[in-house]
Amino acid sequence: MLRKLRIILEMIKFEHTIFALPFAVMSMFLASRGIPQLDKIGWILVAMVGARSCAMSFNRIVDADIDAINPRTAKRAIPSGHLKKWETWIFTIISASLLVFSAFKLNLLAFRLSPVALIVIMLYSYTKRFTSLSHLWLGISLAISPIGAWIAVTGQFAVLPLLLGLAVMFWTAGFDIIYACQDFDFDKRKGLHSIPAKLGIQVSLWISSGMHILAVFILIGISVTSELGSIYLIGVGIVVAILVYEHIIVKPDDLSRVNLAFFTLNGMVSLVLMVLSIVDLLIT
Repeated sequence: MLRKLRIILEMIKFEHTIFALPFAVMSMFLASRGIPQLDKIGWILVAMVGARSCAMSFNRIVDADIDAINPRTAKRAIPSGHLKKWETWIFTIISASLLVFSAFKLNLLAFRLSPVALIVIMLYSYTKRFTSLSHLWLGISLAISPIGAWIAVTGQFAVLPLLLGLAVMFWTAGFDIIYACQDFDFDKRKGLHSIPAKLGIQVSLWISSGMHILAVFILIGISVTSELGSIYLIGVGIVVAILVYEHIIVKPDDLSRVNLAFFTLNGMVSLVLMVLSIVDLLIT
């Protein structure tokens, strides 16, 4: 069982929970106007892990047949035979249950919205079959994290987490377009939808840059509508530098550094913004 669990965690890239989790942490500190209650922190973290694990394992189930014929993904756990679909289904159901139970422990609104969150994050796995805007759907899926964390703390909606969610949406869609460039030929050949498959790699990288510019402007705007100040803006400046570097190292004729751009640099974006936001909030 432990061996199977290790395979599943590797398959869903559990460590990449770091993409959305820092934005949820940032949002719950903002909602609390300081350090959140320990029980809130615990249940929000459990909900985040459950949601992301459910989305990724469900994606691997849905895409297993496609993954099997794509040279880049053929060695994933299900296509290679290291995991059965029914084993992954069990993990998916447990993960979804973690989200719902955590939401129940947080407050009524979070509990009522938890099925909506599950529907959004699970439907993403089908979007590449019918729309080139699948990247934005992924962005919406990750944008749920700061909005959900705010609701978990306050029990209500507000403008600030919606703005943060909008920034996360454009940031995510931008880096997902870069990642999708790797499958340009495969997606074109198999009739799968993505912006690179529809518009080509060069134009797609321009669109990705545009989405990241939008995300940065929204992040700057957040400083106007919140208590965040100069330390937070330093964090935004570092994010800009990271994103610029990300777009410098990925070129239409050289995608060899996509994994560095996608995994390492974007992990740094969310962590830097979270840390400096919390520092700003606590010391000013």
